[in-house]
Amino acid sequence: MVDYTSRRTLMVDTQVRPSDVTKFPIIDALLDTPREEYVPDRLRDAAYVGENLVLDGDRVILEARTFAKMLDAVDVQPTDVVLDLGCGLGYSTAVLAHMADFVVAVEDDAARVADAQSILTAQGVDNAAVFEGALAEGAAKNGPYDVIMVQGAVEDIPAALLDQIKEGGRMIAIFAEGALGEVRIGRKIDGAVNWRMAFNAGAPVLSGFAKEAAFSF
Repeated sequence: MVDYTSRRTLMVDTQVRPSDVTKFPIIDALLDTPREEYVPDRLRDAAYVGENLVLDGDRVILEARTFAKMLDAVDVQPTDVVLDLGCGLGYSTAVLAHMADFVVAVEDDAARVADAQSILTAQGVDNAAVFEGALAEGAAKNGPYDVIMVQGAVEDIPAALLDQIKEGGRMIAIFAEGALGEVRIGRKIDGAVNWRMAFNAGAPVLSGFAKEAAFSF
């Protein structure tokens, strides 16, 4: 029988802490969230490896190092309402729900939405809800949000999504830049989002976040 608790502890001790992520709320959330429950059965044995886990298409579960450093940079608070875009089967949502007041998650596949909500309910995560919709459109009716987190890479972020960040709120995403992406954090000040680079990481570009190809004649 696989000892997933030990694997979880090893993940935190070898992938997260060495990356200078030491805030107790993040460590506690990662240790308390059974990552193996939020992956397809075929990936359970690989749930704690140090790389992105491919679910299907452009959807991955971000490697623990990247995800933890994003959590550290965006500084989720217990009073925050968070929008989690591209939540897969709900792992990121569960971790965020451990740290925040409430999490609104969006997935663009009906089966994935149903599976994520079912797993979250089975795991007792009662301060999160998963909705079906285009990731790049967010979930305006439940906003605005203190934090928006994108579980994948982007080339462009629609203005309609930036409008869903509260004044003083934050957004974090991996911006695709050639072979190696940049995690950037944006903060809304006086209605404008100002971005800064946090660290390098890579992931597939999510549907709806690719730049429109420029026409040439």
